[in-house]
Amino acid sequence: MAPDAAGRFPTTRWSMIAKANNETGESTHRQALAELCQTYWQPLYTFARRSGNNHHDAMDLTQGFFAHLLDHQSLSVADPGKGRFRSFLLVSFKNYVSNQRRHAGTARRGGGHSLLSLTAADFEAIRDFEPTETETPETLFQKEWAQSLLRQVRNRLEEECIRANKGALFQLLEPHLVNSPDAVPRDEIANQNGLSPAALAMTLYRLRRRYREILREEVAATVADPADVDDELAELITLFGTPPRRS
Repeated sequence: MAPDAAGRFPTTRWSMIAKANNETGESTHRQALAELCQTYWQPLYTFARRSGNNHHDAMDLTQGFFAHLLDHQSLSVADPGKGRFRSFLLVSFKNYVSNQRRHAGTARRGGGHSLLSLTAADFEAIRDFEPTETETPETLFQKEWAQSLLRQVRNRLEEECIRANKGALFQLLEPHLVNSPDAVPRDEIANQNGLSPAALAMTLYRLRRRYREILREEVAATVADPADVDDELAELITLFGTPPRRS
């Protein structure tokens, strides 16, 4: 697995939880949870909104949940052997929401904890989110989970291209990864970068292949059994009847 832009190897989801459980250092624990929060707040926020909460309540619940995880005991029940990471996260969030309803007087927004790296500004981009009538909270969670995973894949691929001094070329070729109608024509990209059509085609082929490799790595990080990777990939395709939107 390639290191990220800071020179560190990306922390996988289950190993992130194990690290938060096994390390005694508070800074290590908080860093692991901050990365978790940044990657997966949107699926949980979307689930809270579709469950009937307004924007501010959904924001409070999502932020409060990740702050709640600062308690090491909250992660002690996490077990990769029990299945998919997204299932663990959703069940944990549902339990947290239920507890909040039972203890309505509990301080919100993390009970005074620093809210990791998540701020209200992060929520503004989807503040006007309006749940559809036909999709359940669980369905929307699954779709947003998939989008978060694909953003992770896209960001890793971009970081690799930047390290190879191909960041600008990646920006031009990225739309071709999802067959976007807004993509710059290939011949124009080739001319701009002094490449032959054959060389550009090979570059795009390698980019797509690396995208698929990173996608498998990211999916494998969220399941306990490697045999489940293909099933998860098939579910991604089912969730997106059309190519996934770019982020």
